[in-house]
Amino acid sequence: MSTLTELTGGWHPGEVAVHKLLNIPTYGGKPTSRGLPPQYGYRIAASPLVAFGALDGEGRPWTTILGGERGFSQPIQKGFLGAKSPVDRKHDPVVQALLGSAPSDGELVQVEKPISALSVDLENRDRVKIAGRMIAGVLSSQEGTDAAVSEMEMAVLVKETLGNCPKYMNKKVIRAHLPSPELVSDTLPLPREALDLIEKADMFFLTSANGEAMDTNHRGGPPGFIRVARNAPEDVVVVYPEYSGNRLYESLGNLYLNPKIGIAIPDFDTSDVLYLTGTTKILAGADATALIPHQKLAVRITVTAARFVKNSLPFRGVLGERSPYNPPVRRLATEVGALPADGREETTAATATATLIKRTALTPTVNRYTFRFEAVRHKPRMKAWRAGQYVTLDFSPELDEGWSHMRNDDPQSLNDDFVRTFTISSPPPPGFGSVGNGVEVEVPDGTEFEITARTHGPATGLLARHNLRMPLEIPVVGFGGEEGFRITDLGGTKIPVFVAGGVGITPLLAQVGGLLRDGEDVRLRVIWSMRAEDLPLAVDVLEKNEGLGDVLRLFVTGIVRDDEKKLISKIRRLGATVVARRLARDDVLQTADYDLNNGGRKYYLCVSPELQTVLVEWLGGEEVVLESFNY
Repeated sequence: MSTLTELTGGWHPGEVAVHKLLNIPTYGGKPTSRGLPPQYGYRIAASPLVAFGALDGEGRPWTTILGGERGFSQPIQKGFLGAKSPVDRKHDPVVQALLGSAPSDGELVQVEKPISALSVDLENRDRVKIAGRMIAGVLSSQEGTDAAVSEMEMAVLVKETLGNCPKYMNKKVIRAHLPSPELVSDTLPLPREALDLIEKADMFFLTSANGEAMDTNHRGGPPGFIRVARNAPEDVVVVYPEYSGNRLYESLGNLYLNPKIGIAIPDFDTSDVLYLTGTTKILAGADATALIPHQKLAVRITVTAARFVKNSLPFRGVLGERSPYNPPVRRLATEVGALPADGREETTAATATATLIKRTALTPTVNRYTFRFEAVRHKPRMKAWRAGQYVTLDFSPELDEGWSHMRNDDPQSLNDDFVRTFTISSPPPPGFGSVGNGVEVEVPDGTEFEITARTHGPATGLLARHNLRMPLEIPVVGFGGEEGFRITDLGGTKIPVFVAGGVGITPLLAQVGGLLRDGEDVRLRVIWSMRAEDLPLAVDVLEKNEGLGDVLRLFVTGIVRDDEKKLISKIRRLGATVVARRLARDDVLQTADYDLNNGGRKYYLCVSPELQTVLVEWLGGEEVVLESFNY
């Protein structure tokens, strides 16, 4: 936490600089309290965990987490905080930084060292930040415990405190645990077990320093919100998103002045912990989006030292309710192939608009939307899309309500950029594509395209309810999509097998016309699974694509009512095979009329993440192409 400065309101230069970087005002008067007010002392005592931050002999910040039961840390007199907890004296970098010079077991060390802390009550979603100086501490061995485990007692002179909002805290019931530490690795790159911990972690603690004082805080989110960009002996890079918060930016303000950071990632199931220290780079706006699509603020950490210790922490936790504010996991651009297949980089600056001109209800939850394309004047014109590609639309002008500290009525909206991608379900107009010598056609004004989407979330909700008598213009960010998912030009001897779930049929719709032109020589096979209530979608698709029924096997789940039985009869008359049950392994692998003697099959999967996991397991050894919607 930053010390009070001579600046108006107590903001230090780093915090002011971050406010300017993000184009937000610097309000007068920080909410930091001097000393240790009674209300904060009570909240700290009620918290079973406290994260502590300290600097080692090289000036590197480190973070640890202590406690295990309420009351282990509490006020001991006015302005002073005490703490008593089991610690891993052999491997914990903060314990070593604070008390590593203790000459003997049980001897009191009286030396002032800067310290920061964060009390955390996950069960009640509460936290309090603390900054001050450790004035005394002692390590005492305990009979019957691991030789690396001691009991630490320390006293902290508290200079500043600040209560924080409860966003991004996943509830956990904390229980004390007697550790038995085992150092797995203290070198780079990170071992597999450390990477697994990062992948499952839904919280970590960080410490920063600005040259005057220190700050310890937490970051939370869904499991997997921390991403590993690189893990090599010479280069380990970890990235995390900065979600919408209270806009104080104390941690980022410190990092702006001094990029050094120390983080601790706990495993609440096993008491394992990963300690990292390194240097940071704050990424804002387009720089953040280029690294993590849909993210406007992020921090990249170049790790300089690490320790992964098993069974080191004095607590464990049982997961309760996850925070309703957690955004979806946002993977790195390098993980999702976020660039269009032609290499043209998308930006969030729209150069065209798509006007909604028609809406066709296909099922109670699925609609087909028709848009008219118009270029923005004095902007570069967009290149034409290819069959099977997607369009990226920016709904923020219609849906973004701006910043607010909390929004309990719609918590997901705080971190939503309202940029959405939809597969274009209509084929490109004649003439789209290359005109020779690598020159590509530009999209003419007035060009129409269709998307077929299920109503789910604010963007599709807007499209479904909008009054078409009023114009709805949505900025177009760009066109893109995986080149490998285009099957219109499939050559060789392999038979393409397209497996779809629900509206996952859309990438095929723009391509199927070209695939069916060969009549009896059609090699495509389609396996489509859907709920019974979505059968009108199947009828519409088959009626619009003559010949598709001859290569389609449709699997229908859920209760089939009388009206839906009539639809099944119609689908069968259109040539498709209908099976009223869930998709099974043999359905996907069955050779049936396939001639597999000349090359086998190539599978294209466009299904839910859950079904995709199952299918990939079933198709071990087969060639598989996946359509990702994690743009």
